Amino acid sequence: MSSDTSQLNAPIADQASVDAAIENRFCVRAFLPTPVPREMIQDILRVATRAPSGSNAQPWKVYVLQGDAKAGLSEKVCAAHDALREHTELEARFRPDYDYYPRHWVEPYLARRRQCGWGLYGLLGIAKGDGDRMHAQHQRNYRFFDAPVGMMFTLDRVMGQGSLVDYGMFLQNIMVAARARGLHTCPQAAWNNYAHIVLPHIGASAEEMLVCGLSLGHADTSAKVNTYSTPREPVESFTHWLS
Repeated sequence: MSSDTSQLNAPIADQASVDAAIENRFCVRAFLPTPVPREMIQDILRVATRAPSGSNAQPWKVYVLQGDAKAGLSEKVCAAHDALREHTELEARFRPDYDYYPRHWVEPYLARRRQCGWGLYGLLGIAKGDGDRMHAQHQRNYRFFDAPVGMMFTLDRVMGQGSLVDYGMFLQNIMVAARARGLHTCPQAAWNNYAHIVLPHIGASAEEMLVCGLSLGHADTSAKVNTYSTPREPVESFTHWLS
């Protein structure tokens, strides 16, 4: 990063491209097998490190999975996902390291969640109560939606909850930087329940906890699932102006 401060207050020369990278980001759920060069992945991560973090702690740890390493993890977690469906008494073994979702949903968040879920299933023709197809669609998470690159993000357990805020900004940087390079992503909390499988597979230590996974690659533009777009609330609905 340049130390020249003469242009600190100047707007970014190509603001439209910055906005487009943000506004065109969405969760892709079907990828092409097209490889992503290691140099491009490394460059995306380099750019993402400009995310702010409390006391510049930079708490992120990234594991990039490709090839056999990615396929092997998918097989392990898909098998566990199938076993959990058949043996619900195993649920205690499949707990995330932190609560990503609330334990009790309330409005307006419950309605938004239902709109998201049933909007996606409706597009795919999965009827309410069709457990087999729901299970199969959910399991697509654990195959990284066929993306050639999977990422796992961990955090040292000694860190405080504020580091999760830092992590969110780091992850957003990854997704926007990927979009700027013609790639797409899908951040995935679905992996968190299987942390006890993921962490040993990627070689993470016992002092690390799983934050989330992420799929990275080129979107399959022919896939119907990639036409799904979630709505956003207008600025007026969540902003309070004080003067």
